[in-house]
Amino acid sequence: MLKLIERLGPVDESAASDTLTLPFELRIRGRLKAESDNGQALGLFLDRGPVLRSGEGLKAESGEVIRVCAAIEPVVTARVSAGLPLARLAYHLGNRHVQLALGEDERGGWVRFPPDHVLEELAELLGATLERHAATFDPEPGAYNQVGGHGHSHRHSHAHDHDHDHDHDHDHDHDHDHDHDHDHDHSHHHAH
Repeated sequence: MLKLIERLGPVDESAASDTLTLPFELRIRGRLKAESDNGQALGLFLDRGPVLRSGEGLKAESGEVIRVCAAIEPVVTARVSAGLPLARLAYHLGNRHVQLALGEDERGGWVRFPPDHVLEELAELLGATLERHAATFDPEPGAYNQVGGHGHSHRHSHAHDHDHDHDHDHDHDHDHDHDHDHDHDHSHHHAH
């Protein structure tokens, strides 16, 4: 099995020895056993991070590079007139905390998401026409991912460590303080 351990970002087709075509739900995972498009057994051992995007390279321990491709899968593409209606559509759908792909073509702007009747009804309420079809689903990266995957995962783990230490200190105080002080510390903790 080829162990893929490093994200390389976008790579040229010529740089890769093989491709791995995955639907969106598998491109969000850092750990995965899969088969390459040439039938090679692959194991992904990646840090948690942004969604694997179409055209991204993954480097194996052996130095080989595998290029990720987005699979064609069922999607819903919602179209509405550009400007405020499109902004409103993207805003309300995005507010549901689902992954959305945004784009434009000769017919105007669109918002794409995996089939979901709640989202489809919402999009229609906002005046969109829906097209249910098969296409690649490459959602918009989060703003943090724009600065590079490493920055994002670093900040993420930093925040996690910080919360962890903070909780630990609180529990520590709690265990060692007298009941009398507890209320005082607790309100101090909140005010702080």
